[in-house]
Amino acid sequence: MYPSGKYSSRGPALIPRMKTKHRIYYITLFSVVLLGLIATGMFQFWPHSIESTADWALDKRSVHDAPLVRLPVSSPIPERGDLSCRMHTCFDVYRCGYNPKNRIKVYIYPLQRFVDELGVPISSTGLSREYNDLLSAVSDSDFYTDDVTRACLFIPSIDVLNQNSLRIRETAQALAMLPRWDKGMNHVLFNMLPGGPPDYNTALDVPRDRALLAGGGFSTWTYRQGYDVSIPVYSPLSADVELPERQPGPRRYFILSSQMAIHREYRAELERLKEENGEALLLLDKCSNLSQGAAPARKRCYKGQVYDYPQILQESSFCVVLRGARLGQAALSDVLQAGCVPVILADSYILPFSEVLDWKRASVVIPEEKLSEMYTILKSIPHRQVEEMQRQAHWFWEAYFSSMKAIGLTTLQIINDRIYPYAARTYEQWNNPPVVKWSSVNSPLFLPLIPPRAPGFTAVVLTYDRVESLFRVITEISKVPSLAKLLVVWNNQNKSPPEGEKKFKCPECTAIDGLSLDQTHMVERSECINKFASVFGTMPLKVVEHRADPVLYKDDFPEKLKSFPNIGSL
Repeated sequence: MYPSGKYSSRGPALIPRMKTKHRIYYITLFSVVLLGLIATGMFQFWPHSIESTADWALDKRSVHDAPLVRLPVSSPIPERGDLSCRMHTCFDVYRCGYNPKNRIKVYIYPLQRFVDELGVPISSTGLSREYNDLLSAVSDSDFYTDDVTRACLFIPSIDVLNQNSLRIRETAQALAMLPRWDKGMNHVLFNMLPGGPPDYNTALDVPRDRALLAGGGFSTWTYRQGYDVSIPVYSPLSADVELPERQPGPRRYFILSSQMAIHREYRAELERLKEENGEALLLLDKCSNLSQGAAPARKRCYKGQVYDYPQILQESSFCVVLRGARLGQAALSDVLQAGCVPVILADSYILPFSEVLDWKRASVVIPEEKLSEMYTILKSIPHRQVEEMQRQAHWFWEAYFSSMKAIGLTTLQIINDRIYPYAARTYEQWNNPPVVKWSSVNSPLFLPLIPPRAPGFTAVVLTYDRVESLFRVITEISKVPSLAKLLVVWNNQNKSPPEGEKKFKCPECTAIDGLSLDQTHMVERSECINKFASVFGTMPLKVVEHRADPVLYKDDFPEKLKSFPNIGSL
């Protein structure tokens, strides 16, 4: 017991001495750990640069809370705009760099209120709902970054969608004050209503240096191909009106015109077409005697009869979209939403997203001078093709026109495809609705309708019933640059060929009455050719020998049957 008593008598005396001896050590250690945790948290959550301290999000901060920036009268003004700009001259692709997802990073400038020295804002409307929706969509997308040092593309929070609301000089000065402006390099501006009276320029009049323009009214004179992006003019009705689903097919009217305040010469020509074709054409205009409380934008009239707009567009196969004071018209979006095939008469107009969309599949473009021939031209289009165009028109609206989000993200995807072409979306991905499938292969009957750039060859494919193999063959052949035309001969008379541009069949033809089996055919053909040669003065035809060995494409045959060792000479 003594040793324990001795230990217990010294123990209490030792403990205080240990605390005193190590107190400074423990306090210092705790302080270091605490400071380390605080530093780690600050590094994790503190913005990486001064410019990214105000993350763009209108739902988190009011426009009225945005900092005020005064523009001195002497503030620099950007250059008018370089019409020679292309991606390799006015865009720094090295800023985008390589990333595993092949996706550009987009930075949105913090919201600011720009005013002149007298305190007058540069815009009469401030930030519009449409531009707010667009920026919000970008900030919620995979393109967005709040780290300015990682950004490949910059979007100003200055709203230039509608030029009518802007003070041109002051807006240009505000752009030049942006910290990363650098003469507009890697900046994109969104504008849907360019120009102003009396001439209505087809591109934004605000001086913008080398900035890329996503514009809603480009002409061939102002559009910088491969640099600018032609976008649609957004229709507010897209958000306010939900049209019932309407299947493709014949409609009550063949042609419908619903635009108000069109040029009197166009109106007179449409009136003449109405007189010639009667009820097949419905010519609407603005209503003059609406009841109080009715929204004029939602109504159209013809001889006192009132129609709901845009619902009436669903009652026509074709809908006229004429140029107005501006080339780009919101009516195009309304027409597509209704599944009505747009008939576009706007010379030199660059159609929205035409860089990637095949508009021949969803619209009919007619020169303005041929407005008088419109009815005849449209009547020549087969019914089945009209139905396909109706279906494609509505899908274009749904995928690319239906919201500011769709317009904004489509624009960024097009720019993304230019920067990472090896990872770009294919023609089929841009233009084929998800339902246009045949087994596991995309239908090649929806290949581009764009004419070849140079003369090429015509490929003839004979088939009987193996559709999937046929589609694969067509898809591969279509990749040949010199292909001018592809003709498919469908030999199965008991089964209709897959739907698609044209079909040829001859049910009454048999193998015993073919022209080439007639013994006199060769003699008559030779005499005919000789006659042509004598009139022409020389024989233009050349003698050519060609051998074409058959290839059993992916057929389930023994290998020895595919060798053809004894095929012989031609």
